[in-house]
Amino acid sequence: MRVIAKKILREFWDIHEDCEQQIESWYQEANNGEWKNPNQIKQEYPSISILNDNRVVFNIKGNTYRLIVKINYDYQMIWIRYIGTHAEYDKINANEI
Repeated sequence: MRVIAKKILREFWDIHEDCEQQIESWYQEANNGEWKNPNQIKQEYPSISILNDNRVVFNIKGNTYRLIVKINYDYQMIWIRYIGTHAEYDKINANEI
C-alpha cells in the first residue's frame, strides 16, 4: 500500500510526542501491507472500525488517538483523512471527513 501523506502524521506527532512510535509503526505496517479488502485489515487490526466509502478508523496508542483513512484497494493507496485525539474524534462525522 502507498500511504498519502506521511507529513500529516509527522505534524501530528510533533504536537503529540507520546504517539510517535505508534504512528510510525502503523505507517510502516500499512506501507508494507497488501490489503485487498477491509476483512484483511481486520485480521491484523481487530479493533478497527469499518465505515462507508472505504474508510477505516484505527485506534492509536490504546485508543487515545484515532486515525481515519480512505483506501483504494485496487490501486493500493491509503489517504490520511483525519488524525486526532479520541475526544476530538467524538466531535466529527467520521463518514464525511
